[in-house]
Amino acid sequence: MNPTQERYITIYTEASPNPNSLKFALNFMLLPEGTTFDFPDAAHAAESPLATELFTYEFVRRVFVMSNFITVTKADEADWHDIAPTLKNHIKAYLEAGKPLLSAKIMETYDAQLNQDEPEVNRKIKQILDEYVRPAVEGDGGAINFHSFENGVVKVLLQGSCSGCPSSTLTLKAGIENLLKRMIPEVSEVVAEGM
Repeated sequence: MNPTQERYITIYTEASPNPNSLKFALNFMLLPEGTTFDFPDAAHAAESPLATELFTYEFVRRVFVMSNFITVTKADEADWHDIAPTLKNHIKAYLEAGKPLLSAKIMETYDAQLNQDEPEVNRKIKQILDEYVRPAVEGDGGAINFHSFENGVVKVLLQGSCSGCPSSTLTLKAGIENLLKRMIPEVSEVVAEGM
């Protein structure tokens, strides 16, 4: 694509199980499949010019970017009917202008992490999360990422609409933990890191 050529962008919104999070889905990929960036507050958004701009709105509490969508979490008192059009227009104008989603520095760090060697059990856990859990979680505007595995305990990061969602603990224990324990005997428990 010619860099000076304008990109036609469509955005539609989808509700999530977390009433404070709304998914803004796009007609193209923002990031490679499975890549996620979670900005829990303005202080952590320095590596994303778009997230930094979104945090200038007083009602924005979290910005999460993955694949072809951006999930924004709002303050409790804000009403989606009032703020969703503003956010949608901002995201559309930003991306149509061809501005960078992420800094080069954060992408270099991400690429370096991908090239690390890891134990076989970690790869199995990631594969199960990617195949069985990720599609459903992404459909709700969130993500689940492997954090670590030690002494039988799998730690995962819940991001996007999953962060702070009332049903995430039930999903984690009744769904994800049971699945992993059944498929990988070394797993005894699954916990969410940083919730």
